[in-house]
Amino acid sequence: MSTHFGSTQPTHAAILEWVKKVASLTKPDMIFWCDGTEGEKSYLLSQAVQGGVLHPLNQKKWPGCYYHRSHPNDVARAEQHTFICTENKEEAGPTNNWTEPKKMYQKLYEILQGSMQGRTLFVVPYLMGPPQSTLSKVGIELTDSIYVVLNMRIMTRVGAVAYQQLFHENGFNRGIHSLLDCSLDRRFICHFPTDNAIISVGSGYGGNALLGKKCLALRIGSVLGKKQGWLAEHMLLLCVESPSGEKFYVAAAFPSACGKTNFAMMIPPKALQGWTITTIGDDIAWMHPGSDGRLHAINPETGYFGVIPGTSRQSNPNAMRCIEKDTLFTNVAVTLDGDVWWEGKDGTPPDNLLDWQGNPWDPKSEKKAAHPNGRFTASMYNNPMLAGEVDNPQGVPIDAIIFGGRRATTIPLVFEAFNWIHGVYIGSTVSSEMTAAAFGETGQVRRDPMAMLPFCGYNMGSYFQHWLNIGRRIATPPRIFHVNLFRKDNDGNYLWPGYSENMRILKWVIGRCKNSTGASESPIGWIPSYQDLDWAGLSEVTPEKFDQLMKIDPEEWFHELTSQGELFMKIYPTLPKELIYQRELLIARL
Repeated sequence: MSTHFGSTQPTHAAILEWVKKVASLTKPDMIFWCDGTEGEKSYLLSQAVQGGVLHPLNQKKWPGCYYHRSHPNDVARAEQHTFICTENKEEAGPTNNWTEPKKMYQKLYEILQGSMQGRTLFVVPYLMGPPQSTLSKVGIELTDSIYVVLNMRIMTRVGAVAYQQLFHENGFNRGIHSLLDCSLDRRFICHFPTDNAIISVGSGYGGNALLGKKCLALRIGSVLGKKQGWLAEHMLLLCVESPSGEKFYVAAAFPSACGKTNFAMMIPPKALQGWTITTIGDDIAWMHPGSDGRLHAINPETGYFGVIPGTSRQSNPNAMRCIEKDTLFTNVAVTLDGDVWWEGKDGTPPDNLLDWQGNPWDPKSEKKAAHPNGRFTASMYNNPMLAGEVDNPQGVPIDAIIFGGRRATTIPLVFEAFNWIHGVYIGSTVSSEMTAAAFGETGQVRRDPMAMLPFCGYNMGSYFQHWLNIGRRIATPPRIFHVNLFRKDNDGNYLWPGYSENMRILKWVIGRCKNSTGASESPIGWIPSYQDLDWAGLSEVTPEKFDQLMKIDPEEWFHELTSQGELFMKIYPTLPKELIYQRELLIARL
């Protein structure tokens, strides 16, 4: 077994010993210690192309860009194969799959025995969060997937910067990943919160294999946050700047594939001249109470792993500019001359397309050319509207938190919580129609509290209590809102135009934070009247259509409350009594 060291060699004995132990188990032909340099990137890309893992695109059209095809059964998060391994089942809670740690370690070590023979074990040291931030975390992922390495180099800070952040030898997350043969019966994504460890086998898909993303940033991160007094959340972060130069910071939680990246990269309509939005993050926020009595947040990532179908110059021009160079495309359609295409892309489909599985695609067929959960991995530094605060070790103070989901009925366009506790209740009852980002029946409505149901690493009832506890530690808490950008009329047409027009909702949110915009009390929270929103340049949404968007139907809401009750009953032993009381108040108001 040979070893390759990059420009940075670790000196931490705990790291060297752990890598040696894993190599002895998995028996790779070579150990490759990644250093994050540009020279290393060029070498890895050439090796990935040579091995057929990546395919170069037309470098004139797409400089530095490549595409990758997944195994057909490995195209989304594998929630049914994801486990939280704690000493007792109650810690994981009824919404997580659970196995006793000792038993799961034994099973995984048997699977990993000799699993990297004929392969290279890559050692990927990475930093989640800005350098020198007290909230940043170090992880080391050991993987036999060169695709994972190249993605991690985009999504995190890889190399010496990670070692420099290690304040004590054992202060890092241990992650092991092996692709195996993508067999479903040997697919496990396992989290060991007590050990700050992750083991993932049998999948190469981003959320299952890029261990810094959902695994460390959310599942392990949420447990660390509970212990240390902060929040690890599935939230975008953006900065809204008014025409007068005043800045406001907003965090928003939407379930996967519900427009989160589009929202984070929104360009305000021309009619709202002078308003600017810059992006801090599109997926994850780590939030902690600051000494100023406010909630502060950082984005722990350095890239975007975004859903690409539906992305166009109309829906998300900033994302289109992000992906113009140095981007990895996964499960998109390609042309014979090295161009890429996906449903929703600008223009008509080109001739002679190969679909995401490499087969000739017939435009008349019902099959999609790109997979509905096709992805792009692009550096956040490609974003022309990247916020200047993105690398601030202190993070940014949050003015507003927005929860949202994809609902065709019942939920109004926007409303505001009465207070922090009511806001936690609103977040705890978020629901959305399922999307292609997770296995399941697309379109089926399911509860997704705070958009965290698949990502919370401990009991959901305790997680709600942690939110309530955090609120007690903040003298000036953010205001909490809920949006539904996907409400439809009786003919199935969307009532709200979305995209850049979402700025009108954000402007009302900012106005509420400044106490300068009106609202009316309703059974579910504070709601805007038609005149409270800025309609300059938008005649499409008439007062009548706005009434449909804001309609609160008591009968529909009683069905909604029944559905909410199903989740609450599931976690009842740990459900905070404050949330039960909030539900009873809502019933009374309705």
